[in-house]
Amino acid sequence: MEQQVSDEEEPQPVVLRAEIRRRRRKMKAFTSTFSVAVDQIAVEFVLPTTTKSSRSPDTLLLEVAGNWTVEQVKAQVWLRVVATNLCPEFYQKYSPDHCILLYQKKGNWCEIYDKHQVFQTLDCVRYWKALKKDVGKIHLTCRPQPSEESTQYQRYLNYLIGYDVTDVSNVHDDELEFTRRKLLTPRKIELSDRDPKLYSMDPWITSKHLPEYLLTKVTNSHILLVIHRNKASQTIKVSIDDTPVQVLQTFFTKISNKRALLGVPEDVCEADYVLRVCGREEYIYGNHPVRDFHWVRQCLKNGEEIHLVLESAPNPGQDLVQREDWAQVDDCTGVAGTHEQLTIDEKDHERVYTISLWDCHRKFRVKVLGIDIPALPRNPELIVYVEASIFHGQQLLAQERTSSKAFTEEVLWNAWLEFNIRIRDLPKGARLSLQVSCGKAQTQISKGTSSYQDNGGSPGGGGSGSHDGSKTKSRLLYYVNLLLVDHRSLLRQGEFILHMWKMPEKTEDNSSVNADKLTSATNPDKASSMAVAILLDKYCYPVALPKSRDGKAAGGEGREAEGGKRGQREMPNHLRKQFEVIVETDPLHPLSQEDKELLWHFREECMRHPRAYPKLLGSVLWGRQEAVLATHRLLERSSVWDRSVLDVGLAMQLLDCHYSDAHVRSMAVRKLETLGDDDVLRYLLQLVQAVKFEPYHDSALARFLLKRALRSKRIGHFLFWFLRSEIAQSMHYQQRYAVLLEAYLRGCGEDMLQDFRRQVEMTEALQKVTREIKAMSAEKYDVSAQVVFQLRQKLENLQTSGLPESFRVPYDPGLRAGALVIEQCKVMASKKRPLWLQFKRADPTTLSSDTIGVIFKDGDDLRQDMLILQILLIMESIWEEESLDLSLLPYGCISTGNKIGMIEIVKDATTIANIQQSVVGSTGAFKDEILNQWLRDKCVSEEKFQQAVERFVFSCGGYCVATYVLGVGDRHNDNIMITESGNLFHIDFGHILGNYKSFLGISKERVPFVLTPDFLYVMGTSGKKSSPHFQKFQDVCVRAYLALRHHTNLLVILFSMMLMTGMPQLTSKEDIEYIREALTVGRPEEEAQRHLLDQIEICRDKGWTVQFNWFLHLVLGIKQGVDKRSA
Repeated sequence: MEQQVSDEEEPQPVVLRAEIRRRRRKMKAFTSTFSVAVDQIAVEFVLPTTTKSSRSPDTLLLEVAGNWTVEQVKAQVWLRVVATNLCPEFYQKYSPDHCILLYQKKGNWCEIYDKHQVFQTLDCVRYWKALKKDVGKIHLTCRPQPSEESTQYQRYLNYLIGYDVTDVSNVHDDELEFTRRKLLTPRKIELSDRDPKLYSMDPWITSKHLPEYLLTKVTNSHILLVIHRNKASQTIKVSIDDTPVQVLQTFFTKISNKRALLGVPEDVCEADYVLRVCGREEYIYGNHPVRDFHWVRQCLKNGEEIHLVLESAPNPGQDLVQREDWAQVDDCTGVAGTHEQLTIDEKDHERVYTISLWDCHRKFRVKVLGIDIPALPRNPELIVYVEASIFHGQQLLAQERTSSKAFTEEVLWNAWLEFNIRIRDLPKGARLSLQVSCGKAQTQISKGTSSYQDNGGSPGGGGSGSHDGSKTKSRLLYYVNLLLVDHRSLLRQGEFILHMWKMPEKTEDNSSVNADKLTSATNPDKASSMAVAILLDKYCYPVALPKSRDGKAAGGEGREAEGGKRGQREMPNHLRKQFEVIVETDPLHPLSQEDKELLWHFREECMRHPRAYPKLLGSVLWGRQEAVLATHRLLERSSVWDRSVLDVGLAMQLLDCHYSDAHVRSMAVRKLETLGDDDVLRYLLQLVQAVKFEPYHDSALARFLLKRALRSKRIGHFLFWFLRSEIAQSMHYQQRYAVLLEAYLRGCGEDMLQDFRRQVEMTEALQKVTREIKAMSAEKYDVSAQVVFQLRQKLENLQTSGLPESFRVPYDPGLRAGALVIEQCKVMASKKRPLWLQFKRADPTTLSSDTIGVIFKDGDDLRQDMLILQILLIMESIWEEESLDLSLLPYGCISTGNKIGMIEIVKDATTIANIQQSVVGSTGAFKDEILNQWLRDKCVSEEKFQQAVERFVFSCGGYCVATYVLGVGDRHNDNIMITESGNLFHIDFGHILGNYKSFLGISKERVPFVLTPDFLYVMGTSGKKSSPHFQKFQDVCVRAYLALRHHTNLLVILFSMMLMTGMPQLTSKEDIEYIREALTVGRPEEEAQRHLLDQIEICRDKGWTVQFNWFLHLVLGIKQGVDKRSA
């Protein structure tokens, strides 16, 4: 221990140690002239005070040294003003912190926001140089205080967000506030570019080609549209290539003689009107052909007429955005200078104010002071130790651990851990992971207990106590992360007390623990959480990570320059084959050390193949500054990526948890910029989850989501709910998501804010009712008439006492729900007591008399269901490209808060269990013909029945393939449903990936997917016999399966991201292995086809086992946490 203390006192060659700090400070205060050539910038400061004689503001001309920090510049101005005795009642009373620095750029006020920034790296300095100004101008103004109006507005936003973004009690730096200010710039740019008319109507269009199966439903490229006005309507025939304007022209030509009948005045023309879908807030507007509108395709697909209403365009003034109180922050805020600007080499040390991180050659170290916990775990015989690891993404850069000590309420180590990595090699985004683990006292704990063994083993145990005892299982209890380089690119210094997160118990929900372990937030529950105290080395000055090296200096890095030449070598043929094999492997395939070396050696060659990027970037040694710089230069020089065709799977892969580098992640986002709105919606849920993998709050991905939401109300609507649901449920990422949601709400416009308010009020009111109903009937399984009566009474009271008159349905924003139809509402017989609710349609132009059916759930986390339904939508779009319509029914489902949410009630649908029970009770599970008979009864003619069977064959094929690939388990007759038109669909995705339930110790899953004798009976077959319908079913399954295999990488990456962010009990490699096996990755197509046909045969052989399970389900009422969704 003494040795370590004396080490600390020893002066280091680069670092200015704390002992000399005071002496240095004294000297610094008197330094106003420079003895070395440092960039001098002449600046005129306009002061907050005025001269008494002329009433014009006081000014001060100052030669600013380029390497001063903003804080020093303010201090120098203050010193100078105080020295000249100017307005002493102001300058002697207040400190420089009382004022902010503003300058004008292109008519906008910008604030110089970051006090630690080096002056010459500011955007204003570049701006003045560009304008060839000899003297810059900066205004010092008193720090503005928020007005009552803006405070009230902030409270309103906080209510919508579900979190107070102004609360900084649980942060150890200003990143939260910093990000709030920085996101103002992209928001302002987006709002200035926004087309008000397009935004207010937000047409829902698709960028995909019209699939072949839809073209067959179009006669000679023409379709019929029914256009309604008042009580009258007019049918017109238009080309599918016509734009909405051409459709309106056709309509006005057609009605020229009957305008009065339709209530269209003579003095108006087509330019005065727009078309909207009857009963929906969905406009047919813009420069796209009608075939590209989502609603038109939907109607063609379902064989329905297309009904539109003619009306005036909505007023864009409703989307007014509240004026911002803040000035934009300087564009370069948070960006450090180049190494040459920051380095202390060849500079007078008296004139140094910021140190370059790349000048720090000593090893990084951390002093673990101790841990402190308010309540001790129950077992007194435990020993405890702290493991400290440095990670970049999932790459372990260095690892050390303390000695083991008896687990008491306060454990002190007071010991330095020195890591095998130099400070100069710490990359941006590197996080110090601190984990408290415990074990039994009788045997010493081996060092091989790291939970990161998969990441290439853990280098040395180290610290002041390493053990070689027998391998005992230790348990991870608490964890916390600290980013070593902060959001401003400054190295962390000094003491930190970090409140740690507790690892969930086996009985607790641990669905997102993999992603939670990456958070840099600390536990807000300070009163009862474990705290760890650490000390990082302190320096006299800020230590900044440079943004780059100057071009001319970069060539001088000996090894790197030579390495660059090596990387450009031509790849020999025998290695090219090996290279191609590596690149072809799927994203989850682990790379050997030899593979990584090959890729890095021929990195220039890799840069020519975008598919090799994830593998190459996974081979970079992020803990070596030279390698990181070389990688950044490669990425900057290469234009192949930007020119390549968009591969969503590839871009998404670079946004997963393995890549923390901002250059890499920005490059991936740049590619996603080309996505159409419909594709952004398709991947939005996964992109929101990928925000968890960003090291910092402000990122290219967060800005991308913000921009796209401010451009489209539909994207904005879903972003609002996806973020709000995470804020309510994920303490680990609450602040990050809250900042992003606030940035969106400040730009979405008044109309959207009112809509969100109504939706939030509705969900809060319904949640209150659900909880009261639950409390009344907690123990009973069946729902009594009394409970239903109570529910209706409560809903009646709500309706009269201020429920919103109408609200957008959260899972379908095109639909507006009105008043509750109270006599049709009830409580469902299941453990969580969901409410079965029916609402009137609020839109007066609706042609449907159907109510809007919603199941409101409290007590279940619907995020997992949402992820599966989202992947089903993505599968559907893959099949659409192959012109396959498999009639999937990804019903609406949205999580609106902490374990609350809404599920769409699919109309005219019932569960297989209901059909079986309604005929012959529980033995219905063994009657093959019941389903067929039910379908026949529901169809009015033989033709309709044949269409229903056809739809059944296709939908059954689609769900068989989808559930097999996703490993959706727990399939029983209560979570498979069918519509009266023959559309089979699955619900309730609580158990996926072979994480199947067992009953009486026997796994209930004996088959790859559900294909029972009663399903086969509908297809006209039984036993081993075949039939035309069954052959079509096999053909459909094979086509669907092979189509998914062509998108293996996309599915695998979506899948692994899903496991990271929202799947309970799924953490091991085997779980992720599941999808590779299901998609027969790496096998030829014929073999894959045979594999799927074999699975179908297994289902035919073992269909009776599923029937037996279903029989058990009906007889014993094994609920398995599943809600009956049938009426």
